[in-house]
Amino acid sequence: MEKYHVLCGIDRKDALAAAVDGKRVALLTAASGVDRTATPTWKILRDMGALAVLFAPEHGICSNLQDGRYQDEQDVPDPLFGVCVYNLNSKGHPRLDEILSGVDAVVYDIQDVGARYYTYLCNLTQVMRAAARVGIPVIVLDRPNPIGGVRIEGEILDEQYSSFIGEFAIPTRYGMTVGEYARYVNAEKGIGCALQVIACTGWKRSMYADQTDMLFVNPSPNIPSVCCAINYIATGIFEATNISEGRGTTRPFDMIGAPFVDAFALAQHMNALELDGVVFRAAHFTPAFNKHAGQLCGGVELHITNRSVYSPFAVLLYLYDALRKYPEFEANPAGLRLRFGNDTLAGEYDPAQVLAASREKCERFREQIKPYLLYE
Repeated sequence: MEKYHVLCGIDRKDALAAAVDGKRVALLTAASGVDRTATPTWKILRDMGALAVLFAPEHGICSNLQDGRYQDEQDVPDPLFGVCVYNLNSKGHPRLDEILSGVDAVVYDIQDVGARYYTYLCNLTQVMRAAARVGIPVIVLDRPNPIGGVRIEGEILDEQYSSFIGEFAIPTRYGMTVGEYARYVNAEKGIGCALQVIACTGWKRSMYADQTDMLFVNPSPNIPSVCCAINYIATGIFEATNISEGRGTTRPFDMIGAPFVDAFALAQHMNALELDGVVFRAAHFTPAFNKHAGQLCGGVELHITNRSVYSPFAVLLYLYDALRKYPEFEANPAGLRLRFGNDTLAGEYDPAQVLAASREKCERFREQIKPYLLYE
């Protein structure tokens, strides 16, 4: 199948060169920050003579670390990158303003997954706020939303539960690129930094990443494909439970389960719901690490059959409702709130009613973001 030709922000070298001309920049990036020749953004900026410092998100610059892990810091240039590297965790960095006071601009280039509960979005606003405080611009090298920009679904975050894994009142699947998100929160949330977005060319909102000729580099170690990123909307919530979300297997977030789950009964129950665009396979797996490491788990694998009608948020609601009925099921209420956005999952709920109410909220959000969108 012929793929659409798309240039990401980093591929627009003339625009990048003009934006960083004469500037010493701090770069926030990860392994997914590459151009179409697979050259890392940090190397491109270093070769331009612009790179002064690197900021690392969760998983590290090379995206080689598991969830919640950060690379070692040192106040001397890293031998690989040639500059100092500093981590941005849930509290940012204690010397963030001081470090940014020594540069002329901040550049952001990380592939997002299109889900609210993902730490990179908070890293972006951390540097946006700090840049506003010290008076330097932020340059976002935009990338397509890998799961498209048409579908918006899920629960809107109640901002009393704002955290590192979800900061603002946006839906679970928010339907924007990071450049559009930056424009939206910069204005609507009063961040007020000097923001420049180097936009993609050739991308339309209806496109998924694997329909384009851009390289797909894992945004984080456990998101190995576009289908996985879609299913992450459905299964990421189980990080706050004792259900394995498939970490430690070759199909993270596409497959979930636990030692106490009857795989065939769960698959039969989920398939009987006849949810659009997805089939559930009874699955058995043994995680090599993370939850239930070394134990045989029963569960389901989510097979997407039609993206255009598939609602991973609907799957989240029905799957959670099925799994919580097991006596052995456990959940962390605080973790659920931070991911889901409110207390709905803490008590009894009707998945169909929650789904209908969320659709109305998402349509209002769709109207609210229109002034900040860059693509058709």
